[in-house]
Amino acid sequence: MAEIKNSEYQEQIHFGDSHVVRALSGNEHEKLRCIAKVFKIRVGARGEHVSLIGPKAAVKKAASLLKNLGERVALGQDISLEDVRNAAMRMSKEKNAKPADFLTDHLLKTKSSREVRPRGPGQRLYVEAINRDDLVFGVGPAGTGKTYLAMTLAVMALNAERIARIILTRPAVEAGEKLGFLPGNLEEKVSPYLRPLYDALFDLVGTERAEELVAHGLIEVAPLAFMRGRTLNDAFVILDEAQNTTPEQMKMALTRLGFGSKMVVTGDITQIDLQAHQRSGLIEATNLLQNIPGVTICKLTEKDVVRHPLVQLIIKAYDE
Repeated sequence: MAEIKNSEYQEQIHFGDSHVVRALSGNEHEKLRCIAKVFKIRVGARGEHVSLIGPKAAVKKAASLLKNLGERVALGQDISLEDVRNAAMRMSKEKNAKPADFLTDHLLKTKSSREVRPRGPGQRLYVEAINRDDLVFGVGPAGTGKTYLAMTLAVMALNAERIARIILTRPAVEAGEKLGFLPGNLEEKVSPYLRPLYDALFDLVGTERAEELVAHGLIEVAPLAFMRGRTLNDAFVILDEAQNTTPEQMKMALTRLGFGSKMVVTGDITQIDLQAHQRSGLIEATNLLQNIPGVTICKLTEKDVVRHPLVQLIIKAYDE
């Protein structure tokens, strides 16, 4: 560790286990280097200790984060570089932020053993709302985990046999759901619109398991037009890309909800692809239903983005 300047503050954390320190460091100290870069401090690790040097406020925040990370690693939790970066960036920008706001217990392990967890207060409140209420709207920009977290909770509910099936649907907006002009049979026509839902599903449970669940009717992936006239009992329904529904389509979808079912409606009102004269069913629904008991509207922001760090800045720039 370099010499300490008069204006700098130093704090040394003793973890009592060199294995914890190695896990916190990551490959080639990438996690500690990330913390040092975000908080603009110097960080060094040796044996069972991690030392931090820099402005006092920044060191205190970084130390708080490292202690929380150390506790989680000691309990056997996997902490990824993305978890560290997200928590560090949020804590560095938000005055009263605490590590527990961004480092939550995992919900599910994906097929590749990656732990899925809500990252940040916004995502945590969203998950709590879905567990609590039968109709939840998740509104926010791309990358905020709206659909992925909803699908994670749906898979968990199916595994626990709290529901009988999962239904994933979205509007095929470019053709107004009139897909006849596209080449191929019906499945080939709608497949491009449903691909993102399949991708998330494959990531969560694996391709083989997903195809098995679809083949047995436990998971259904279909365009929104196919929901008309149905009553969906004992199901976890996810309506994705809902900003591209018309008010009539949204009303149709919401009134499909049956006994023992739960519905999550997700969308980004800044990316509406409807024709200029058409109103968004998502905007209308959130205005009409915001005061109804049992309905929760969760508004996520660029702070909740968990993709590449640049995505937060891009979204913020466009908003401004």
